[in-house]
Amino acid sequence: MNYKCIYVLLFVITSNYLYAQEGIPVYSDYFADNYYLLHPSMAGAATTNKLRLTGRKQWFGQDEAPNLQTLSFNARIGEQSGIGAIIFNDKNGYHSQKGAYLTYAHHLLFSRSEIDLNQLSFGLSVGYVESTLDETEFDISDFDPVISGIVQSSSYFNVDVGLSYNFLNFSGHFTVKNLLFQNRNLYSEEFESNNQRNYLLGGSYLIGNSTNLWSYEPSVLFQLKERTGEKAIDINVKAYRKMNFGKLWGGISYRRSFDGAEYLDGQSVENQKLQYATPVLGANYKRFLVAYTYSYQIGNVKFEDGGFHQITLGYDFPTKRKKPYDCNCPAVN
Repeated sequence: MNYKCIYVLLFVITSNYLYAQEGIPVYSDYFADNYYLLHPSMAGAATTNKLRLTGRKQWFGQDEAPNLQTLSFNARIGEQSGIGAIIFNDKNGYHSQKGAYLTYAHHLLFSRSEIDLNQLSFGLSVGYVESTLDETEFDISDFDPVISGIVQSSSYFNVDVGLSYNFLNFSGHFTVKNLLFQNRNLYSEEFESNNQRNYLLGGSYLIGNSTNLWSYEPSVLFQLKERTGEKAIDINVKAYRKMNFGKLWGGISYRRSFDGAEYLDGQSVENQKLQYATPVLGANYKRFLVAYTYSYQIGNVKFEDGGFHQITLGYDFPTKRKKPYDCNCPAVN
């Protein structure tokens, strides 16, 4: 086998593992107005009740390519409570997982009036995940005690917790995903740990007031895996343009890992960090939302068609609240 192919394969496996996790993978869904998918504290935090549907596909033309579908809904209940629900289906080669989350959030409003935004939110999601490993197409002509040649499955519960603080045009979030020590028991303990904790810390600030035609929102998301110490950061910027029918918006996100993988380049060994550039384009038409996101891997070692294509569809249901907050805060208004 060509040595270049070997190292490409090893790098792809390593980079997929770097961001693979139990539960819903951390992609750039939040960049398309879907903060609740990452942060349980955002359930019911907005002035509307939000329904979001996403479909994500990587490497068109490749068999068993990674793909993900999510359906989420979150709503305000009463003055200080929010609820939410998520169902998802995630498939990557012979491994797949599907599951559901239920969320409760509590919101404390410190504003002097209902027009000013100064809100601290706490959220907790309980999730059920079923993982499956399809070994029916594995070659079992050579005996391997690990391979049984059947479809194996394992299910478990886990918990995500988080808090969000929204103050005028600023929004900040801290979330711990997979808080409990759980093991799906599909692989040997040598390859799998029961510690799947992932820490997410993010924030954004929108530049421009509610009367401006144009406004701009820089943001950042940092994530850390507890067991391995793997770290990555997203640096983002979005622009919004008011229209008669609603608004148009677009932006770009840059993700970079702090950890690299080695590969052979001729006679020398090089190191490459996983990097993604993710442009997004979206529109809000009255209460409807549509967005397209494309994530492209940067670096010398990658598949030629290595991008993620994602479509997000949404609808914002009205609530009893009569007016939005007096701020330029798209995550809440």
